[in-house]
Amino acid sequence: MAINSATFHKINVVDSCSVWNILSSLLLWSRARQAACYFSCTQFVIYECLYKRRSIRSSADDELQQRMRRELKSASIKRVQIDLEDLQEVEILARRHNLSKGELSAIAFARRTGQAILTDDQKARRLAETALASQYVQTVPHLAGWLLYEGYIGDSEFDDLINEHESLGRPLRPHFEMARKLSLEARLASEF
Repeated sequence: MAINSATFHKINVVDSCSVWNILSSLLLWSRARQAACYFSCTQFVIYECLYKRRSIRSSADDELQQRMRRELKSASIKRVQIDLEDLQEVEILARRHNLSKGELSAIAFARRTGQAILTDDQKARRLAETALASQYVQTVPHLAGWLLYEGYIGDSEFDDLINEHESLGRPLRPHFEMARKLSLEARLASEF
């Protein structure tokens, strides 16, 4: 999936992995909110993040859950409902390929409402691109690159964003670095 740092849909339904990746960096989260980006989660995603049993629990999980609870309580992340018919409408259940109910519900809700989906799972992205137009399938590194392109995050702050993300055990450093490179190239190209 190619990232176009010059464009980003600001209204997104997010899956479990992506909500963790956004909340893993307070800098990224605050700048996304400053840029008027809106995020919603289905009840399936909320269940997976906050209530589903984990075989191994870490302090990073506890911190991310605390952040998510705070954002849900303040309604910075909106809770949305999905019906079984939504899942059936896009025939996701037949093609699920080991995707979680959270990922499936996020794709179905995005399709029904015409929102973009934010997912960092490769299988979910491939499936989402069959259910939605590809420009409505986005990633957290794409968000970070767009924030850099638009000037909400400075290049000198980008390392802080990555370090915050990694401090909670999140794995997107190479993707963030690629998004940074593409964003700076796009910004340079737009000046000529």
